[in-house]
Amino acid sequence: MASFIQLLVSGLATGAIYAIIAIGFTLVWQTSQTINFAQGEFVMLPAFFVLAAMNIGAPFWLAILIALALSIAILGVLFKKVLVDPMIQYGLLPLVISTLALSLFMKEMVKDFYSSQAQPFPTLVPAHDIHFFGAVISTQSLLVLAVAVVTVVGLHVLLNKTRVGRQMQATAQNPTLARILGIPVQRMVLYTFVTNAVLAVIASLLISPIYLAKFTNGETLGIAAFVAAIIGGFNQVRGAIVGGLILGVLDNLSAAYISAQYRGAFPLIVLVIVILLRPQGLLGRVEERTV
Repeated sequence: MASFIQLLVSGLATGAIYAIIAIGFTLVWQTSQTINFAQGEFVMLPAFFVLAAMNIGAPFWLAILIALALSIAILGVLFKKVLVDPMIQYGLLPLVISTLALSLFMKEMVKDFYSSQAQPFPTLVPAHDIHFFGAVISTQSLLVLAVAVVTVVGLHVLLNKTRVGRQMQATAQNPTLARILGIPVQRMVLYTFVTNAVLAVIASLLISPIYLAKFTNGETLGIAAFVAAIIGGFNQVRGAIVGGLILGVLDNLSAAYISAQYRGAFPLIVLVIVILLRPQGLLGRVEERTV
């Protein structure tokens, strides 16, 4: 029982990070019909922004603020203005290929200009273990869960309790009608990209102390978050949350109780089952589009 509790908590912590990344996937898709296959690299890069700022003498808290500002500018504003806006007019496939190329560029850039070796990353809280009914739970896992809850609650308040949030939702649901009602659609889409950049920074700060800062982190994180978004429902934020948590817990439990060698296969099996039985995802809604 103690072992199960320990695996469950650590799985929920990992799943919470997947959920935060998957939320960014769904938000960007809802407002701009953009599938960003560089999302994993978006999470990888802020950690290196932090390390670079610390290398020039900035304290950790200031390095985080610098990384946040750079991420908003590069991963939010520039990504939309330089890549998405010019490519979206040519359809989804060219945009997908462009984001794939961007992911390769970002990964190689970090490897060439920073390091190909894994870099230690400062922890947000001192590393301690808490004993709970015989289970050993790390403070890092508890921090991840706490930050994830705060992030989800904050996003809920933003989207449902503020004027800007309601305008963002209206843009996602029907951009043509939103434009007729006087909502600045392009500005709302930009806010969504900025929100995605902020979520990427949060996920980067949570995952990097655990798995170190590596230029290859984006590969695993991007795939996991994409799978989580599909399992939960690509057009629902709550679906991304559920999908991320399911994926994290399933990954841990399958490695411990079935086979660590094939742990990566079990989430894919769940993905195939969900696609076959419920293509819109567990909490997703069916969308009809004219073609």
